[in-house]
Amino acid sequence: MKKIGLIGGMSWESTQVYYRIINQLTREIKGGHHSANCIIDSLDFAEVEKFQSSNNWQSLNEMMAKSAKNLELAGAECLVLCTNTMHLCSPSIISQTNIPFLHIAEETGKAISEKGLKKVLLLGTDFTMKSRFYSKILNENFGIEVCIPNNEDRIIIHRIIYEELVFGIFTIQSKIKYIRIIEKAVELGIEGVILGCTEIPLLIKDSDIKLPVFDTTYIHAEAAVKFSITQ
Repeated sequence: MKKIGLIGGMSWESTQVYYRIINQLTREIKGGHHSANCIIDSLDFAEVEKFQSSNNWQSLNEMMAKSAKNLELAGAECLVLCTNTMHLCSPSIISQTNIPFLHIAEETGKAISEKGLKKVLLLGTDFTMKSRFYSKILNENFGIEVCIPNNEDRIIIHRIIYEELVFGIFTIQSKIKYIRIIEKAVELGIEGVILGCTEIPLLIKDSDIKLPVFDTTYIHAEAAVKFSITQ
């Protein structure tokens, strides 16, 4: 197996889900006592959030690239950034490392394309929803239209992520708010929903929504296992 390098800690609540899925899938595929060959560089989310809040993306680019280089030096053979939002820093990571970077939007695009969908709703942090890294990759590479909620709903989604989900707080009230936002988007013709924050799948499950749901944490972790085992 090739060694998977995980840039984690953003938040650790979702990073532990990556670790669990990667190891579970490895055992399912390889059988017996097998577990994943992986290493984690887990960052302090308080530092990341501070730079996000001050819009200091230069420092965030430097932080992500440094973590990626640490993993490469430690023997990682691919890189998995265990968060959606920080994929805004992916160009810096890719330009400063020499091993494959498994992009979460690219892997999600493959999963949506396999279902034959052409119009999806993106939920995530406000940084993710307003940026173009998802819409650019999904539209240009897969012909998929990406819709986002209105400003009022984006504020609700973002607040719940940063004030609840990253602290491991999951309430029925917040789940209902997310579901109502999704239901409004159904009227606009969306065919599926991207859970584009690695904490959201901890709150929303497939059974909560009638449309196809794309859990980016699972999709990304599965891609890492496939790379490790089959490449």
